Amino acid sequence: MSLGDGQGTMPIVKRALIVANMLKSDAGELVTAIRDYLEAQNIEAQLLGFKGKPEVPHLEGEIDLALSLGGDGTVLFAARLLASRQVPILAVNIGDFGFITEVSKHEWKAAFQRYISGQLGVSERLMLEVSVRRDGTLVGPYCALNDALISAHNVSKVVRLDVSISDTELGRYRADGVLIASPTGSTAYSMAAGGPILSPEMDAMVLVPVSPFTLSNRPLVVPGHDTISIEVEEQKADINLTLDGQVVCPLAVGDVVEVRQAEYRALIVRSDKRNFIDVLRAKLRWAGGPDA
Repeated sequence: MSLGDGQGTMPIVKRALIVANMLKSDAGELVTAIRDYLEAQNIEAQLLGFKGKPEVPHLEGEIDLALSLGGDGTVLFAARLLASRQVPILAVNIGDFGFITEVSKHEWKAAFQRYISGQLGVSERLMLEVSVRRDGTLVGPYCALNDALISAHNVSKVVRLDVSISDTELGRYRADGVLIASPTGSTAYSMAAGGPILSPEMDAMVLVPVSPFTLSNRPLVVPGHDTISIEVEEQKADINLTLDGQVVCPLAVGDVVEVRQAEYRALIVRSDKRNFIDVLRAKLRWAGGPDA
């Protein structure tokens, strides 16, 4: 597989995977159009369509490009599935623009053509590697593009967590939960919980206490090379680890969740119609004036 860099290097695409949320309006029609077009270009097209929670398939053979059809949630699933294989993802939004999906359903063909002609490069996004140490054994590792959340199974239950960063104790938290977000995930749950917005290609992570009992607990940005460790203390509530809001792993007292950057990056094909700042300004309605 050869990747384009947006500076004239033409990637080689012989086999493509279409990852489609079939519950989205126009998904079926768009899948047919993309598959017909790719096959007319002598590109093998494989469909991974789903309704509701997608099943993780066993993929065989090399995949040169994935086309994600849906919203940001579809991209998150595709990234967890494909990032370790270093497959670029052309994220096509069906509906309103997301923070990750910058290409509209009417722009997919032009974006694809510009990508294979070497005019569009890829955005390399930090992925989180998440593992759980339990009684001397390792559970995982898991991966996430947006975030990892440690919280109570039931709503409005305060949890007790002991947090360290690269073997240095940060403190004990009493909160609804603790969230670790990537730069890509900084515009998702992290932002809603009061965390800062990071440029998506930064090498950093954000630690965000969710509704902390102590008001002095604040979000913290740490370098990407750090490891964040969170130990589950004794408490009444049942605790879960949730990845990208989609994958749930029950935790037990004494478990230590370790979050670090993965060895690989998610590769998202850039749009030449709009960039992260354009999407951010539009989604957050930043007018720059008195009505902003």
